[in-house]
Amino acid sequence: MEVFERVIVDEPVLYNFDGSINRAHMQAIWTWIARDLAPDLVESIEQALSANKDANAFVKQLLPDLLSRIRAEMTAASSDPDRERRMTTQLGGDEVRVRLPVVLNAMRCQPLFDKADAFGKATNTITDEAALATALQSMPLKEPKVAALLLHAVVGQSASPVRLMAAVVHAAGSPKEVVIRQSGLGPVVDACLAHAQNQLSAFGGQSGVFVDVDLMCKAVARFHRLIRAINGNVDLNQDSPWLKVIGGITKQMARYLEPKLREVSADVSQSLRRSREGPDKLDNDRLLAALNGVYLLATVRDARESLALNTLFETLWAETGRNLETLIERNMDLFKRDPSDGNTAKRLDMAIKMAEVRFNPEYAEILRRARDSAGKRGEAG
Repeated sequence: MEVFERVIVDEPVLYNFDGSINRAHMQAIWTWIARDLAPDLVESIEQALSANKDANAFVKQLLPDLLSRIRAEMTAASSDPDRERRMTTQLGGDEVRVRLPVVLNAMRCQPLFDKADAFGKATNTITDEAALATALQSMPLKEPKVAALLLHAVVGQSASPVRLMAAVVHAAGSPKEVVIRQSGLGPVVDACLAHAQNQLSAFGGQSGVFVDVDLMCKAVARFHRLIRAINGNVDLNQDSPWLKVIGGITKQMARYLEPKLREVSADVSQSLRRSREGPDKLDNDRLLAALNGVYLLATVRDARESLALNTLFETLWAETGRNLETLIERNMDLFKRDPSDGNTAKRLDMAIKMAEVRFNPEYAEILRRARDSAGKRGEAG
């Protein structure tokens, strides 16, 4: 449901937090509400949708009644084992049942989400660390479960998690984990971890030519900013639950990235080579995959301190660079011989774009000038 989008996270969810709700759990709970608990209220929402009314505003009006029914059912089930088992079955199992109080809390806090969003955006304009620390202490830190949800929304709007986490340490008076937890600001760290984990969803089920590499690159960059914010500011001990979560989601990010990175060098090599047999054919899909792969590789390079991929990355970065230099030289020679060959011209153009990402813009500009000079000589000849 859109009104709870600020605190909803997508699969894979390796670790649950009080400030976020698994989308699948939310959907299961909403199905239970629509089918077993409040079909009349849900029918009213559906009618509002069909009439093109503001469904979110309508949901907000119905929330008090909905909350009352959920609380009543949970209270009744707490003293009736059979009713508890029936409710758990209706919800879809123990895993969803355990998360029902978090959803209930999100419904209770829903009127505050707009303010939390505004607060998160405002933190981006506060450059003074002490002022930001003071602002964070205005959150309802004495109500950890409420603070967890609101701070999840705040972090979602934060452009600089590093600055936000530095303010947490300033407010707590120490970078030690135990002190941060005692200060009531632990939910900020939890929120950063929840958002970092949610970046994994950018890789779920994506394969083939039409994967959204731009989305993946943004996810890797955001993951890095969030993890660096914690590692760079918080003193985590060996037994830290936060350190365990960082290790788990970092390994999962590496599992998603590794096979994609291993394809880059082969895509570069095969897309920039002339066909060895028969007429020369341009593989536009492979060229696009190669360019996208180089972008992803460069993004991983900038984020590698937060990823468990150092050895593999260094090998693939060097290998891709060598292959690209060799193939640029080969295509440049072919283009000088015959500037009218459209396939060679396209391969050279794409190779220069890859060089700009893999090496630097200055090198790419030198290559462009060399290509343009060769083209003019061809026209003059």
